[in-house]
Amino acid sequence: MADTFEHTPQVWTAGRLRAVLAGLPDDTPIHVGVADAPGDFDAYGEFVLVDAEPVEVDLTDLTDLTDRPDPSGLSRGGDAAPEVRFTLFADAKAGVYHLDVD
Repeated sequence: MADTFEHTPQVWTAGRLRAVLAGLPDDTPIHVGVADAPGDFDAYGEFVLVDAEPVEVDLTDLTDLTDRPDPSGLSRGGDAAPEVRFTLFADAKAGVYHLDVD
């Protein structure tokens, strides 16, 4: 059997984010470090925050995932009402990139 581990990161709230941003100048760019694997920030990808908006997730469309727990602690599938999650969107940092022509 493969080795497994339970990954339970502390998800930030809007209040916690506000508290951290309180002392920063308004023109401070927000960079996002995305873990290479759960909890592994040694080789993280660096992105910049480009948008933020509420996103509605219809949990009834996740019927194939009903056997797995939802990281948010909510149940999935069945008669679940749509959930609105405030989502931050990140993109690649500004720079010159090779055109991907797949």
